[in-house]
Amino acid sequence: MKIYTRKGDDGSTGLIGGVRVKKHHLRVDSYGTIDELNSHIGLVRSRMPDNSVLAVLSEIQDRLFTIGSILASAEGSRMVIPDLHASDIAFLEKAIDKMDEKLPALESFVLPGASTRGAEIHIARCVCRRAERLAVELAESEAVEPMVIQYLNRLSDYLFTLARFADHSEGGFEIPWRPRVQR
Repeated sequence: MKIYTRKGDDGSTGLIGGVRVKKHHLRVDSYGTIDELNSHIGLVRSRMPDNSVLAVLSEIQDRLFTIGSILASAEGSRMVIPDLHASDIAFLEKAIDKMDEKLPALESFVLPGASTRGAEIHIARCVCRRAERLAVELAESEAVEPMVIQYLNRLSDYLFTLARFADHSEGGFEIPWRPRVQR
């Protein structure tokens, strides 16, 4: 099987179900951002020394492929694709709670950059938020499984907590944001 088909040379792409849309279509932007997020998480995973976190990240990458499939499906497609479950969101919540037990209370906003690994995770968190915004926008005009938006919302919480966890694991500190007060 060849990797290229030449079908997209006109600026269109095929959704699951056979519908062709322009490559700048919001649905394509949505699942493309999920792909970008998955790649960022792959980078984080490739540098993660903690095996328990690696297992969570592996599970997340699998769920992101599921979300990409859901978002890449044309309305009315009869192809059976994987789905999300409430247990997928509960899995993230449990992982957040486990890390939170080991972290100091959050007393201010934090700035990325206390550690390289933490900063990379913050980038993934920002891409996750963008993916969530795109999915919400898409849901205003087309059908989007609500659990996709819920999962992305919780995933960004997980990535924020993981960034804090990485910062504390590597240096024991994070950089609090101290807003400048106008006089």
